[in-house]
Amino acid sequence: MELVTFLDQKYLSFNHPAFIETDPIQVPALFTTKENIEIAGFLAATLAWGQRPTIIRNSLKLVALMNNNPIEFLLNTPEEEWDIFSDFKHRTFNGTDCLYFMKSLRNIYQNHGGLEQVFTEGYQIDQTTYSALIYFRKVFFELEHEHRTEKHVSDVLKGAAAKRLNMFLRWMIRTDHSGVDFGLWKQIPASALMLPLDVHTGNVARKLGLLTRTQNDWRAVEEITAKLREFDSDDPIKYDFALFGLGVFEKSLFPSPSPKEKGVLR
Repeated sequence: MELVTFLDQKYLSFNHPAFIETDPIQVPALFTTKENIEIAGFLAATLAWGQRPTIIRNSLKLVALMNNNPIEFLLNTPEEEWDIFSDFKHRTFNGTDCLYFMKSLRNIYQNHGGLEQVFTEGYQIDQTTYSALIYFRKVFFELEHEHRTEKHVSDVLKGAAAKRLNMFLRWMIRTDHSGVDFGLWKQIPASALMLPLDVHTGNVARKLGLLTRTQNDWRAVEEITAKLREFDSDDPIKYDFALFGLGVFEKSLFPSPSPKEKGVLR
């Protein structure tokens, strides 16, 4: 009970609008229409690895290339004008990857009812986020593409923690009365969400005795999420704010795992 109280306090401490100022969620927060929030959020989550200022800067650059109106750009800008993405780069995510992401997102909105519909159809297979992630990845790569691009969408069938996709789902699904997460999607419950496990949340979870598995993989995601559901079965991933905040903002209590991992987001 002491641990639950501690985590609840930290959740309330970090889950407030000021969190947005230092987090990639600020990118979709620029928009008001559902489709633009979804697309900007998905792209920002895709780029969410590396130094946080760089993640935010490159995410803003990417939506700016879409004239700050992603859905209108995807549906109404001729593909011949998409060469503006050819020189885009974020770490190993390059122009080739970026162009395919644009084509796939257009396909999803033109032929599959949008991102929410795809994830919802996957979730309805067996009412798990796991099935939603598998189905989404299948749809996302149904067009012809280079194999290299596949590494930018995590494959839970191969044991990936899918931290960026789980973060994106948290943004879209959690109803957050503090005004951080959007709560746009209503057909997948917050109780089904999985923790966006990264070096920070994993480090803190192990120090608190919430996680025994040493690898940050899907089995670790299942283990830590099951434990968090014991604390709040309806909204277990609210504790992402507590675990991530402790790892990033209270480093004196929970030092970073190693120098090379400092600043890594998800």
